[in-house]
Amino acid sequence: MFGLLEIWEPVARGGVLTVVALAWIVALVRIIGLRSFSKMTSFDFVATVAAGSLLATAATSDSWRAYVQALVALGALFAAQYIMARLRRSSEAFAAGVENEPLLLMRDGVMIEAALAKSRVARSDVIAKLREANALDLAKVRAVVLETTGDISVLHGDRIDAILLEGVHGTKA
Repeated sequence: MFGLLEIWEPVARGGVLTVVALAWIVALVRIIGLRSFSKMTSFDFVATVAAGSLLATAATSDSWRAYVQALVALGALFAAQYIMARLRRSSEAFAAGVENEPLLLMRDGVMIEAALAKSRVARSDVIAKLREANALDLAKVRAVVLETTGDISVLHGDRIDAILLEGVHGTKA
């Protein structure tokens, strides 16, 4: 009467395809490891977003060809991420070529205007992150770092261990 039977076919198809695609992702994560969904590098972040997009593609596929292609693409994406991680660990030159370098935006309570301009981070964004980190006294903010993933880390307290700023552009430590 209202075409209610017609609605159940896409509901069932979407549900089954999604569950199978999710099981495939879980299997890939079990094989590759938990790092699969980390945000340690910008490549990891892109891979995570791409995995979500491919899952959506698989879940809404209207042909077996498109569905299998999405599942194969997920496998290739996870394999590429695994290979990139191995290459980064084994070759400093490779790592330097594919990784962003963390950038110091603030040191000892003073904003570094040149770093803010270079990174196109607004002063108001840093202030928001300071509030989010419960930094109550700018004099106790040892460092604000724009991480390789785009996250902003706030290090505050009475002192900072030099190792926490190792590899951060704009530091002498």
